[in-house]
Amino acid sequence: MDNRFWGSLGLSSKAGKLIYGVPMIIEAMQKGKRVYLVIEAGDTSDNTHKKITDKCSFYGVEKIRIEADGAQLASRIGKSSSLAAVAITDESFYKMVSKNLVDNQ
Repeated sequence: MDNRFWGSLGLSSKAGKLIYGVPMIIEAMQKGKRVYLVIEAGDTSDNTHKKITDKCSFYGVEKIRIEADGAQLASRIGKSSSLAAVAITDESFYKMVSKNLVDNQ
């Protein structure tokens, strides 16, 4: 992950277009809130990974698993505690993050 990816994810956070944590992401999807992309930390447990994968599949939400662990994911977006996942809720920010993710691979 390069600085463009982290920068675009940080901008999404500052703009209030991210949902933090698996329970909140799942709740948002169940309530019909539009989620464009779920970004999963690379160190999630098998159970958490399955839960995120299953819910994203059921609700038709794109999901990626990054190499960064939960602590790195949290610190890069200005949060103090570790995060298993974040979700982008805005199409413009989704496109920006996705572009920086693709450019990085």
